[in-house]
Amino acid sequence: MIRLGQLLKLAGLVGSGGDVRELLAMERVLVNGEPESRRGRQLHPGDEVEVAGQVIRLSAG
Repeated sequence: MIRLGQLLKLAGLVGSGGDVRELLAMERVLVNGEPESRRGRQLHPGDEVEVAGQVIRLSAG
């Protein structure tokens, strides 16, 4: 399990927690095809996150 904000930082899409808040306010972020605005959203293997035209798929690991 990883939180959305942590994933966005690991993926290099943001630099800090404050940047995550700003990204979620400015960009459309989809989790499994549904809009998401909570940086603390828990993600699990198999989930798919789409932001700024990039797709991130979580795998076990």
